[in-house]
Formats: sequence, structure tokens, C-alpha cells
Amino acid sequence: MPLLPSRTALRSPSPRAWPAHALFDAGRHARLLDALPTLLTDAGAATATRTDATYATLSSCYALASRVLTKIGQYERSRITADRAITYADLSGDPIATAAASRELSIVLRHQGRPEAAQRLVDSALVAVERTGLATQAQAMAYAQMLCTTSYTAARAGHRDQALALIAEASRAARRLPDAPPAVAAFSISPAAVTLYEVGVHWALGDAGAALHVGRELRPGQFPTAERKARMHTDLARAWWQWGKPQQTADALLEALRASPAEVRDRPAIRRVAVDLVHRHPHTAGRRELASGIGLRAR
Repeated sequence: MPLLPSRTALRSPSPRAWPAHALFDAGRHARLLDALPTLLTDAGAATATRTDATYATLSSCYALASRVLTKIGQYERSRITADRAITYADLSGDPIATAAASRELSIVLRHQGRPEAAQRLVDSALVAVERTGLATQAQAMAYAQMLCTTSYTAARAGHRDQALALIAEASRAARRLPDAPPAVAAFSISPAAVTLYEVGVHWALGDAGAALHVGRELRPGQFPTAERKARMHTDLARAWWQWGKPQQTADALLEALRASPAEVRDRPAIRRVAVDLVHRHPHTAGRRELASGIGLRAR
């Protein structure tokens, strides 16, 4: 099995010279998949110097590969790249690099039905980040991100009290975060992003009302990239769908499509919601636009 899937698995946008992270942020999954082999080869060659920095860079490249592969539902390949991200993060000795890699692997494990293993992994990474002393902005952002990830992982495993305690701690940690964090940070997280995680935690715990209440003040302008803007809308769409509100679900999915079509089209769980809505609620306004946006013919 090749490490990366063929670009024919996704709709291909026009060629353009985008940096790898910018491709992810823009939802250009096919272009990113094309760029990854060269990126990984070049980053791997740089480790000939055997420095901590080059190992950390290679780890971040594999973490990015894992992130996009998870996004499109390629979990076996994502598991391989996440494992490699952890290997090189460990060689770098950087707890933030290890946390970033551990986060990607934990997400894959959740999707593979192993929530307890995912929980152990992120718990360990969270402790390692906390031991840095959180003296720098990068460490503070890593801590807030890992609290969010650990909370959501606990919620998906059904550990309600732990999930709520962790997201409350993440909200407190968010007070130290800038509203517009640097895009180049290993964990570019803001107070609004922490609130969006709280939406996801309540959804994962089956409390759609709480999720929507938490998310009521979120606005697309609080998120710097197309991927994050669309993610805000898809997270709210999941909560509306859980609550049995097809029109509000459709409205949120359409907003996500306008921000970044790939967030609805390429993510298996979100695409399933869109497909179910189109088939089960034929009188929903915007149904045909939604169907067209995901390449589905509405009957």
C-alpha cells in the first residue's frame, strides 16, 4: 500500500505554488497530497546533519501528512505517518514536537475505535508539555491545545466529568493566548479556537443544546484560515443535526461549503451528514445547492 493516495481520489484544483501548510489551511487536499512526497524527501535528507531542529522539522512534516490523511478518511496511511512523526519528534527531544505528533496519532486511534489508547497517549503528551513550565508563548499554546485535544478525546471515550474538567482548564489557559496567534507556531490556537473545541466536547457528550449555546458567539472572522472557518460551521452543523434540526444543519453546511468545500466534500463524517440530509429531508431549503457542492445528484 503506497504511503499517500493518488490525487485522483479527490477533485483536483488548479495548480499553484502553495506552501504545504497553506495548502492544508485552504482545503487544497489534492495539491497537498501531490506536494507531500517531495516535502518528506527533502525534510528527510536534511536530517543527515542529525540536529534536533531537523528531526523536529521532519516530525512536523509527517504530522501534517497525518493530518490531511485523517481528514480525508485514509486512516491506515495516517497511522503510518503519525507513527513516523512520533519517532522523529522523540529524536528531536522537543516536547512540543512530541505533543504535536501524539495529537495526530491520538486522532487516528479515535477513528480506528481505540479511544482508551488515544486517551493514554494525549494524557502523557499533556504532562510532558506542562513540565516545560509554560514560560513561552509556544509552550502556553501547546498546553492549551493539548488540554483541548485531551478533553475531546475523553468526551469521545464517554468520560464526561474528565472531559468537562479539561475543557474548563483549557478555557482558563486560553486567557494567556493571543486572539491572532502566529501562523507558523506548532500549535496556532486562539481563545475562539478553544471555544470551538468546547462546542465539539459537548457534541461528543451528546448535549447538542450545550454545544450550540457555547457556540452562539462564534463568528467566522475569529478564525484566520478557510479550513478553520469551515470547521466552525461543520461543528455547529453536527450539533444542529444531533438536535434534529435539518434546516439549521443545511444552513451551516452551506456556509462551510462557501468557506472551504473540501471540509464538507472530503471529510467522511461530515459528508455523511450532508448525504443523509439531502436524501431524508427533500423540502429543506438549500438542499440542491448542498447536493451539488458534494457532487451528489438530488432527486
